Amino acid sequence: MSAPRTGTVRVLADRDVCVGAGNCVFADEAVFDQDDDGLVVVLVEEPPDGDGVRRAVQTCPSGALRLIDG
Repeated sequence: MSAPRTGTVRVLADRDVCVGAGNCVFADEAVFDQDDDGLVVVLVEEPPDGDGVRRAVQTCPSGALRLIDG
């Protein structure tokens, strides 16, 4: 079993790469939303490090999301 994560991460989103699948919103709606065109909007640029935000990055089909630990 891994240790619980603490601290925050920085979320980077490349809207030019986003395909509007919405996986990020399903994974963590407190951190991600979509605009009227369906493209990712980062609501919290430095959210607490957690499973939802990491799942959003991992399941992004276009690779538009990145996390920077710290």
